[in-house]
Amino acid sequence: MAEACCPASCGELIQGWVRGGEHLVSCPIDWFSTVEVREGTPLERERPRMRAMLGAVLRHLHLPAALGDGLRIEVDSTIPVGKGMASSTADIAATAQATARHLGHELSESDLAALCVRLEPTDSTLFRELTLFDHKAGAVLARHDWLPEVELLILESPERLLTSDYHRRDRRAPLLEGAPLLARAWHHMELAARHADARELGQATTLSAIASQRLLVKPLFSELLALVEQEALLGLNVAHSGTVVGLLLDPARHDRERIAALLSRPPFCQHYPRLHRARMMMLHDGIKAGTAAARVGYESNSQFSREYKRFFGSTPTDQASRFRDGQLRIIEG
Repeated sequence: MAEACCPASCGELIQGWVRGGEHLVSCPIDWFSTVEVREGTPLERERPRMRAMLGAVLRHLHLPAALGDGLRIEVDSTIPVGKGMASSTADIAATAQATARHLGHELSESDLAALCVRLEPTDSTLFRELTLFDHKAGAVLARHDWLPEVELLILESPERLLTSDYHRRDRRAPLLEGAPLLARAWHHMELAARHADARELGQATTLSAIASQRLLVKPLFSELLALVEQEALLGLNVAHSGTVVGLLLDPARHDRERIAALLSRPPFCQHYPRLHRARMMMLHDGIKAGTAAARVGYESNSQFSREYKRFFGSTPTDQASRFRDGQLRIIEG
């Protein structure tokens, strides 16, 4: 038996036409897909791409495909699907490494990237460093070992977008239109990494997010930009092929609870409902239902529970319990 994990991302720090093509730097966060590969009969509920990845690793290691018939894949993930949070990359990358480890091998990051892009466009979350990555060809264009000390306040819309749908769109014209902004974003990104400067990072992510509006509009984007300016936040970032938005906070300067309270008011709560933010706290950060409800502005736990059950079909406590037990994976829609 062997295990491996890969983190989620809150969208990308930058993504767009930079250095000659559409490239990205993912924004890794501490939510994970953890995969275990062991001897056993494959499960009926296995995800097809994870099984496909297991087969790809066997071919990579020059082992017979029939060996996979006796290997079971089990996954424990806290990453929402269809939000631009790299859930699929996390699943297949963790599957690849867990399979290799079970067979007595360790995949390099370059081998892992090559295996992943053969299955689908891939996020750079599989690298330990911030990496400018060609998510289709698997090429690494630049790497920085700086890990920024910023806090992300993640906004989740009820909407869902499959990354595969996004990649089927003809994006070349808007990508090229956004290239001047991305050149500026990459300049700020390099300054941020060189000087360990979170403010420069915020400049980079915000410019990239502005360029992304040509491709995938985020609700209330102008209002969110105004909030960043009003509260002197570091910046914002977006999922360029998904629906989440992240506000970048300096934990030494910004009051997360105060910013969260502002987001619980109109117009933000109409597009980024407080129910969704409370659920993210409960399911992904392990915060109790009553605490999560209070943090997003509910004065009554019973009101929160009623609204939660009406919207999601079960009580906060029941859903959190099912999620912890591996019976539930969040798929928005």
